[in-house]
Amino acid sequence: MVLNGQDVVVLLKLAGHGVDWTVRSLEADLGMSRAGVHRSLQRLSAAGLYDLQRRRANISQAEEFLVHAVKYLFPPELNGETRGVPTAWAAPPLAGELAPQDDLPPVWPDPHGRQRGIAVTPLHPAVPDLAQRDPDLAERLALVDAIRMGDARVRNLAAELLGQRLARPAAAA
Repeated sequence: MVLNGQDVVVLLKLAGHGVDWTVRSLEADLGMSRAGVHRSLQRLSAAGLYDLQRRRANISQAEEFLVHAVKYLFPPELNGETRGVPTAWAAPPLAGELAPQDDLPPVWPDPHGRQRGIAVTPLHPAVPDLAQRDPDLAERLALVDAIRMGDARVRNLAAELLGQRLARPAAAA
């Protein structure tokens, strides 16, 4: 089984959840089909990133995958200038940690977005909408994009912040 971008989004959502979810609630939260969520759970389980029996993400494996593999499996696709939702170093939590750059910031294309920037194809088409509805998930997605697109300094800081967010108890997430 090969993982896809939807699986990464589901993994990042589950990494911030306890066990109080259902496939139906994930379907509603993520705007993905129930069958798609179920298939993502199966692929994540097969990859050792999610434990179906205990109903939680395998945090250490998930962190290793997100920090070291995602940038190779899902290289960033940069397109032209557009309006959208900030990601990577242009979005929290990195936006407050790094000095602003003169270049246009990376954004997930969204006609309702408030930021003008360089379009970055999101891991899943639902990401811009999810980012506006779920700030915690938006931070984890932006950190993964920073790992996918940033230089060594940005990647290291993003990996550190992502590790903190993945290690956070579900009640605090």
